[in-house]
Amino acid sequence: MQEATSVQPELELERHYVAGLYRRLDALRAEKAAQLARVRGTGAVGSMQNVSERDAFATMYEDRLAQLNAVEERLVFGRLDLDEEAPDGNSRYIGRIGLTDEDQGRLMIDWRAPEAGAFYQATALQRQGVRRRRHLILKNRDVIAIEDDVLDTALLSEGGHQQGEGALLAALTSKRTGRMTDIVSTIQAEQDRIIRTPLAGVLVVQGGPGTGKTAVALHRAAYLLYQHRERLKSAGVLLVGPSASFMRYIERVLPSLGETGVVMASLGRLMPGIRAVPEASREAARIKGRLDMAEVVARAVANRQRLPQGPRRVVVEGTALELHPRAVRRARDKARATHKPHNEARATFVKIMLRELADQLQEKLEESSGTGNSVDRSYLIEDVRSSRDVRIALNLCWMPLTPEKLIEDLFAKPEHLAAAAPQLSEAERRVLHRVPSSAWTEADVPLLDEAAELLGTFDASSGRAQAQQEAQRQRDIANAEQALRNVDAMLRETGNDGLVDAEDLAAMNEETEASLTAAERAAQDRTWAYGHIVVDEAQELSPMQWRLLMRRCPLKSFTVVGDIAQASSAASATSWDAAMEPFVGKRFTLEELTVNYRTPTQIAEAAARMAQAAGLVVSAPKAVREGEWAPVVDRLPAGTLLARLVEVLPEEVGLADGGLVAVIAPAAMLREARAAVVGLYGARVGSGSGGLDQDIVVTTAKEAKGLEFDVVLVLEPEQLVQEADGTVGDLYVAMTRATQRLRVLAEGTVPAGIEA
Repeated sequence: MQEATSVQPELELERHYVAGLYRRLDALRAEKAAQLARVRGTGAVGSMQNVSERDAFATMYEDRLAQLNAVEERLVFGRLDLDEEAPDGNSRYIGRIGLTDEDQGRLMIDWRAPEAGAFYQATALQRQGVRRRRHLILKNRDVIAIEDDVLDTALLSEGGHQQGEGALLAALTSKRTGRMTDIVSTIQAEQDRIIRTPLAGVLVVQGGPGTGKTAVALHRAAYLLYQHRERLKSAGVLLVGPSASFMRYIERVLPSLGETGVVMASLGRLMPGIRAVPEASREAARIKGRLDMAEVVARAVANRQRLPQGPRRVVVEGTALELHPRAVRRARDKARATHKPHNEARATFVKIMLRELADQLQEKLEESSGTGNSVDRSYLIEDVRSSRDVRIALNLCWMPLTPEKLIEDLFAKPEHLAAAAPQLSEAERRVLHRVPSSAWTEADVPLLDEAAELLGTFDASSGRAQAQQEAQRQRDIANAEQALRNVDAMLRETGNDGLVDAEDLAAMNEETEASLTAAERAAQDRTWAYGHIVVDEAQELSPMQWRLLMRRCPLKSFTVVGDIAQASSAASATSWDAAMEPFVGKRFTLEELTVNYRTPTQIAEAAARMAQAAGLVVSAPKAVREGEWAPVVDRLPAGTLLARLVEVLPEEVGLADGGLVAVIAPAAMLREARAAVVGLYGARVGSGSGGLDQDIVVTTAKEAKGLEFDVVLVLEPEQLVQEADGTVGDLYVAMTRATQRLRVLAEGTVPAGIEA
């Protein structure tokens, strides 16, 4: 470390420049706030075109203001000093967004821009024109330290460069807060290359614990939105994670990168209106996750299109008619031939059957009134339609259904499941039995989605309404194009030219109860086709969950991140080939992250030894740092574990020194473990998806997946293995959540390999 006297001039220089960046940020905020207030102040007056223009600009200013507000923390984090011949100047400041001065001179480059790539990729061997890479360490708006990577040795003789503990190491050793932070200032070259991979196709990123898989996934989402704004802004990006705890953990990262329009959902939230809970039975999860369950749902739908056992008597206005199985079969076959979903094809079935019965009624009326009677009988179809007997009979043959009703009946009524799933054994069907009105589970969600796809909506006027909506939309787009031409000059003057197009303007003017963003509309629409989907902890997904996601993105544009070795769900795949093959064959690119940034060497090696001793093939990324402590294993007499937990927990909390502590317990003992910890620390203890705001978290391995803690205490490791049907994935996950210290408490057997 150089003397303070040599550091100070450089530090003051950076403080002056960064202060200017924040002044510019404040000026832009004030400008957008004023523009927004001015637009809102006009009120809903004038023609539809005037209102459309006002709403479009209000939304544009709101979005820009939200972006400017979200990048307050660590606005700028780097500077590149370039070779003299660099065409655009010798220095570039790198930050969360791009900034220009009032004369459009560039002040700071967005980290996602091509020109910023060298900040992450340049090395001493391949400088890419970079002489020095400077890291700016900020606290609030002040530069408190600078650190230089000198890539051009000629600079060493010139002086003026600073060395510190390392921006990456400082980030890795900082205390955890219960919320994930972005790594935009410390992205490593291996990670950056994957983040900037082209959009098209399926990219699978395999990485062991601590390799930054989640960070790479989130930064890739932000990068793709920057590079493909026009396509992805309207289609949207979906980010899927394993649990509500995980989604809460990562929710602040994308806004901090200037992106607020990504739809984020856990596996239990992928069906609008459904808030699913974890599946309690691993065997039920395994069966429901199998791909052949799609055929079961299809048969369940087909089985609700029934033929009567024999002729059925129905009465219309006092006249007895017969519903013949032969006529029902003809109507059913014609309805199925439309290849429409069940509820929509039902309209065809009903139309045919009403005509059949109306013809019968007319014949009977003519017989009773005498031959040759030619009185107009056009009202007869309405008489037939209004008959209670007819409505009941047709519903028994072809009942309109919701996905919830179909799946509930399938699992609540043994005869329905036996008819739809003849390939299942009696024991397997008993496992799937559920009491009506039970909570939906994560394993049910893909089945509900499959049912929704096959059933469709039930609205006889939906076709006309859809056509009317599309016609109105085309008229709105035409109006929007004219509106943009009218304000083209003003847009250019304010620097907003090109930020909104006619389709955006028309969408903003749609008459809805509330103004919704594309992301908000997508989250509410099961049939929304996303432009790209990012799946984290993807090794946990069942084939049916993959089928659901593939339906959500017809272009098959995916970023898939995970670690096969950490798979612990009952229906997870054993390899990426097995997971992807049913949907994209071999058409995916596999990348691997090879460096463990989070887990200290001692803990990473213990977890790897344990997994390998159990026969698991694991990625062995190289840890970048040694920890202060080796894992501690407490072997305890029967009945003493909770007492020992209460005894050692204060020591572990003290060693965490204000960091985050996790107690990871088997599901069967979670309640008593939580009670013991609450007895010591009261309100400081959290649990479940909201527990990350507390100092101490008591949770399961499943809920801890993807999270980070300074200190981790794992209770009864052998029981974690038993709860996962003998697989060590959950234990592997639990051990590798620690960034500083790991302690294992066990009354039973300690799996081989944990102790060196």
